[in-house]
Amino acid sequence: MKEIPGDLKFMKSHEWARVEDDGTVTIGISDHAQGLLGDLVYVELPNVGDTLEVGAGCAVVESVKAASDVYSPVAGEVIKVNSSLADKPETINEDAFGDGWIVVVKPSNLREDMDNLLDPDAYLEQLEDEDE
Repeated sequence: MKEIPGDLKFMKSHEWARVEDDGTVTIGISDHAQGLLGDLVYVELPNVGDTLEVGAGCAVVESVKAASDVYSPVAGEVIKVNSSLADKPETINEDAFGDGWIVVVKPSNLREDMDNLLDPDAYLEQLEDEDE
């Protein structure tokens, strides 16, 4: 497994969130999640302007194995989507924590939402528990 960047927070369902310098939040799925899914063939993105709720579906990723909802770790308004995933969904497989980001949100409750997520150590501990 690739090293987990220290500036990320995670949902138990394997989505990550990173607070950017401008206060927005970038969201994606973890390297572990993309590994479980296998080769991604399609990503369904939300629309700019959509309102997301914590824990609600915000995108769908499809692989040769299965389709899986991507849940939002924060509430807020979608201000940017990674439209390059339409042509290259495998970017998530190649760089889940970087170029494979899915959406950027202007959060409505940043501190509380981020406080409810797992830090990288707690997420790694969860992955170890799942492997047992």
